[in-house]
Amino acid sequence: MVKTKKDIKLYNIMLPLWLLLFWPSQLWLVLIPINYIVDRLVLSWGLKGLENRGVLCKKLTWKICLAGFFSDFIGAIVLFCVSFLPGLIWERTSTFVEKLSYGVGFNPFDSILSFLIVMLAIAVSGFAIYIIDKSILTKAGIDPERAKSAALKLALVTAPYLYLIPSEMMYTSI
Repeated sequence: MVKTKKDIKLYNIMLPLWLLLFWPSQLWLVLIPINYIVDRLVLSWGLKGLENRGVLCKKLTWKICLAGFFSDFIGAIVLFCVSFLPGLIWERTSTFVEKLSYGVGFNPFDSILSFLIVMLAIAVSGFAIYIIDKSILTKAGIDPERAKSAALKLALVTAPYLYLIPSEMMYTSI
């Protein structure tokens, strides 16, 4: 916080990298096509051996891509609750909670608990990807076993591992 002569307060806001991904920006111009391509490749791999694989991939990739973004957002909610909620609810929080919030928001490798919470958020997102994608694939007429297998591949490959990147690197280099 900086005080000026007229008692105007200016605040510096640092946001975690994972939160910036959901903020509308030019980053989406790169993020959306990359996600689409990765989802298309993994879906094609998951449906390998099907005669109409190309048609199915063309038809289903956008749905799977949107389901992935939604699932990533579910994991981000977990991270948001741990990072920001304590500070919003209570005026004074313990050093432990502040350290945990910082670790989850800015450096998951700061403590084992921070790392485990971030991994939990990734797992929650991955599980959501699996459930939603399995539903999409089954409704498209793909046999349940192949739908499970393809959804599992999509969940494991496209889970938001980006949550593990320490955001503090972005701010310490400035």
